[in-house]
Amino acid sequence: MSNRVRGFESHPLRQMTVTDDKWISGLYAPVHEETTALDLEVVGSLPAELDGRYLRNGPNPLGPVDPATHHWFVGDAMVHGVRLESGRASWYRSRWVRTDAVSDALGEPRSPGERHGGRDNANTNVIGLAGRTYAIVEAGARPVELTDELETVCHSDFGGTLPNGYTAHPKVDPATGDLHAVAYHWAIPGLQYIVVGADGLVRSVETIDVDDGPMVHDCSITERWLVVYDLPVTFDMTTALSGATFPYTWNEGRPARLGVVPLGGSGAEVRWFDIDPCYVFHPLNAYDDGDRIVLDVVRYPKMFDRHRQGPDDGPPLLWRWTIDLTTGVVTESQRSDVPLEFPRVDERRVGRQARFGYASWVDTADGTNEFGGDLVRVDVESGDVDRISLGAGRLSGEWVMVPNGPGETDGWLVSFVHDRASDRSELVVLSAAAPADGPVARVLLPARVPLGFHGNWVPSA
Repeated sequence: MSNRVRGFESHPLRQMTVTDDKWISGLYAPVHEETTALDLEVVGSLPAELDGRYLRNGPNPLGPVDPATHHWFVGDAMVHGVRLESGRASWYRSRWVRTDAVSDALGEPRSPGERHGGRDNANTNVIGLAGRTYAIVEAGARPVELTDELETVCHSDFGGTLPNGYTAHPKVDPATGDLHAVAYHWAIPGLQYIVVGADGLVRSVETIDVDDGPMVHDCSITERWLVVYDLPVTFDMTTALSGATFPYTWNEGRPARLGVVPLGGSGAEVRWFDIDPCYVFHPLNAYDDGDRIVLDVVRYPKMFDRHRQGPDDGPPLLWRWTIDLTTGVVTESQRSDVPLEFPRVDERRVGRQARFGYASWVDTADGTNEFGGDLVRVDVESGDVDRISLGAGRLSGEWVMVPNGPGETDGWLVSFVHDRASDRSELVVLSAAAPADGPVARVLLPARVPLGFHGNWVPSA
């Protein structure tokens, strides 16, 4: 069954039974259909220079889930995208990534390509690479190639060059276009430092020795170094055997440390630096300062300790770690008391000193973390944080900077924003120079986009 109304085509699929579980209700609740909408209504004026696709990935369970075991991080992947061109929003699409489970549920043939590590879901990020689009995830699964219009092509090994799985958070070196990433899987000893060239082929895979199977969600790069986060959230066999869908838990008493490897170098060259126990999903950025490495990160005091089904163990706050490569000492300091997540900088400043960062405010009022909130703008130099309201009942996720000129504020910030009053979402475009001035343009979507994880602006070729 399908229908089209004013350019809107929906495809109702299997209905999901929504429970009281926090991670599948409210803003996190899944939508039940794939959507195609054409010639979208725009409030304001879309800059003609915005020529490309804004893409975002996240969990959207297709079928019923057990609230006793469901974890936010394991829902079936759904990628959302908006195509902008010539001052128009020509389409919005949402598509489930065709894992075996999704294909079977929809009665479709399974998509081609080798699976790896017992996992084929790819629900965390979506990137453009060498003219192709990939949905990606951590912990051993292959990237999933998508068409420009978000249909699944195959589970990919990057042209036969990727030996195992990949990760959700590659860092693109602005100087070379190479992607630097740290991958892991519970059955593979150590970590894998993977460098993928701008041509989409793997250039090197280096082993970094670690114990206990840590969850390494992200990494950092500078002009000279890769930084590895070896923190006390580790694979828990007892939890896995209990039937938990996400068997990584807080490992009390395990040390926390940062590993430093020459950028593009050997994993055997890693140097380790101890820090206080904590957990970091996402760094804001990193840069070299002589013989020091400066890291700005979103730090949690613990993770998956009391709360096993989502990131609820303590507030996410902005901290700075400064690694002195000469003395071996790491200086740790909190930079702000404003809870935030999903931090980003202008991608041209990744691994370089940046002036501004952008994030989403997190509501911690009830002692847990409610993600999706106002825009947060960080002055990286001073540590000042401005919370910028999007309006009553309007909540955003991750913001992406789309450049249009040489300066850090030359361009636009884009994100999906949910409007509670209409229970629909919009693609909101703000001026990076003056985000508090309100939207430059709002692209009205025919559906709600659940709060998800990460995405990117992929310019037209």
